[in-house]
Amino acid sequence: MSDEDTEETQEEAETEESEVETVDAETIEEQLDQAEEELESAETEADLDVVEAQLDKIEGLLESADIPEPDDEDEDDPREELEGRLSDLRDELEDQRGPYAEDVISDIEDAASTIQDTRWTDDGSAELVDVVESFAERVQDILDTDFTVTLSRNADDLAEVLENAAVAVGDADLDPDEDADTIEALVEATEELQDGIEEAEEWSDLETREQLEAEGFYDVLDHRKDYPPEWHALKVWEKKNRADMVLLALDSLQSNFMERHCLESLERMGSEEAIEPMLERANRRDKDAISILGKTGSDEAVDGIIGYVDADPGMAKTVIKALGEIGSDETTQDVANQLAADDEDVRSYAARALGRIGDTRAIDPLADTLENDESDSVRASAAWALNQIGTKRALDAVRDYSDDRSFLVQSEAEKAL
Repeated sequence: MSDEDTEETQEEAETEESEVETVDAETIEEQLDQAEEELESAETEADLDVVEAQLDKIEGLLESADIPEPDDEDEDDPREELEGRLSDLRDELEDQRGPYAEDVISDIEDAASTIQDTRWTDDGSAELVDVVESFAERVQDILDTDFTVTLSRNADDLAEVLENAAVAVGDADLDPDEDADTIEALVEATEELQDGIEEAEEWSDLETREQLEAEGFYDVLDHRKDYPPEWHALKVWEKKNRADMVLLALDSLQSNFMERHCLESLERMGSEEAIEPMLERANRRDKDAISILGKTGSDEAVDGIIGYVDADPGMAKTVIKALGEIGSDETTQDVANQLAADDEDVRSYAARALGRIGDTRAIDPLADTLENDESDSVRASAAWALNQIGTKRALDAVRDYSDDRSFLVQSEAEKAL
């Protein structure tokens, strides 16, 4: 590239940067209006891709925009309003996407796994035969194809039928735009398959549901047609902030599906009622339980997880993040020690956790990391943490990096300035 080309490129970059710096709330509002109009008129996946790219651009502009904060605490923050509107548009965009043949295949494969992994009663096995037979006939009719259907009460035979159906869907090579009606029909058939499997009688159903009934777990349901009813009840109890009912479901329902959703509910709730049972699971190196303990923000959880802070990188990151969310300054030294870990992600997690803890004793090790770490992402995390601590000494340690080689470090230095 010639010197002249280089100068032109630099001028273009400076012009773009200048444009970004001068963007205001009104400009972003106009671009959001335009994106909303294009989203409403989008008819194909390609149209949605264009809108998504536009939203990505708006997000970048919003991050750099000069939007003053409201003078009155009771006034709405214009930045938060714009961010909220951007988030809503992203949700609407995702709602308009699909469905895709890949999603249908995944659901069919999950249904096959459920049949194989579950112990069924005699009545349940008979019900499954009818459900799988009906589904296979519908798929063959929708795709105008044939595949092997071997019906018996043997779970492996039924799972094989579903796997053959999934292969047929894949071989059809369905386009989400041109074959939308076909995919919709397959989605409907698969939902009926899932409903039928859920309604089939399991061995565990006989005792577990009776226990849940006695505890009033289903009392929040107006009807039992939701799929599955336990999941719907779980969501209602979460909204009511009843961690005891979520924990009851977690203990009672022997299902990987329900266990996952119970743990996700507990993590969102962050209830201290979950501390004791999650500590028991944490002793078995359960990462989900450790994450939930972090969300409780309780010092009671520290002793149960601090011992894993220098475990393998995957476990260490989970523990360090949880300790940062708890925010106990008793963990400062243990977390700071991980600034010297071999794994750069662990070092980055440690820096950010120290920022959340806010202990001023972490200023010096964070400043050393900012100066000497070989990873720019770790250095950026250290700069962010120093800004979070926010004392004069912490901010002084960041300010000198306004012309750093890393853009992220520069951004944190500018915040400190």
